[in-house]
Amino acid sequence: MKKAIMASVFLALSAVIPAIPSVMGNTEKEALAKSQDIAVKEYIFDECDSAADEPYKVLNCSTGIVSEVSVRDYVIGAVAAEMPASFEEEALKAQAVAAHTYAERQRGLQKKSPDTALGNADFSDDPNKYQGFYTNDMIHHYFGENYDVYYKKIAKAVDEVLPYIMTYEDEPIIAAFHSMSSGRTESAENVWGAAVDYLVSTDSEADTEAPGYIEETEIDEQFVKTRLERVFEGIKLENDPEKWITIKEKSPSGTVIKAEAGGIEVTGGEIREAFGLRSADFTVSCKDGKIIFTTRGYGHGVGMSQYGANHMAQQGSTWREILEHYYSKAEIVSMC
Repeated sequence: MKKAIMASVFLALSAVIPAIPSVMGNTEKEALAKSQDIAVKEYIFDECDSAADEPYKVLNCSTGIVSEVSVRDYVIGAVAAEMPASFEEEALKAQAVAAHTYAERQRGLQKKSPDTALGNADFSDDPNKYQGFYTNDMIHHYFGENYDVYYKKIAKAVDEVLPYIMTYEDEPIIAAFHSMSSGRTESAENVWGAAVDYLVSTDSEADTEAPGYIEETEIDEQFVKTRLERVFEGIKLENDPEKWITIKEKSPSGTVIKAEAGGIEVTGGEIREAFGLRSADFTVSCKDGKIIFTTRGYGHGVGMSQYGANHMAQQGSTWREILEHYYSKAEIVSMC
């Protein structure tokens, strides 16, 4: 699929990187930096712990009001916001466990090192900073006439796995996920610069058959030049647009690790953010006054691939098998 981006509207979009496939909260690098020293609490219990039923406090960014949302309602709302309801039930269950894990970890981080911008909330409803979340009214609006069918489907999946989260060394993991990889998921080290034992590259070949796996984004040369000069201070671009962005190194999974833009070393992630690309697995070409970025996959590529999870479910894998495949070394535990 090919899309041409007009400079007049691009400025409004370029700062918004899609949140669904790249969710790790508002501080991907911060979360990784804190991952080694956070002490949240023990998560293995003989009986249901009271914390397992403690509502989440969610800040509504538009009103400034902090609301208490039950764990069940929050996980249902997160799954509805983050994964297509048409996906297989086992994939929805895997997403529910990931969503629950994300929320528990974020609550622990907020208690340990409070973000004053949140007040006394655990997180906000801003999908550009935190995991996506829909209230019941939003779910109703989003699904429309399919509300009854899809809500019941998601709720059923959530109810079957609600007690479970994923942990590593008795702490909730960074439950990163994305829409689709480039055929292999990416290691956290190659994307965020810090290794995480359970976020390593793994096979997800089915992603190559997912809709929108390969996409071309065409942008006017002049806009690319203006954008590069604005984003990267001190950049010096030659007259030849083909030399503006040169890929120097890619990871085995396809992510651009190093590139050169006007004599400055940059990362694929920085180029992706600058131009709102679907992923950091891309190639660059020039034609007829346009710069063409050809991307593979959608999202940062770390953790669970949602399309990969759905394919595994279609092939008969359970939610446990899906999570064990994408989050190696993580343990699935019950909070009850």
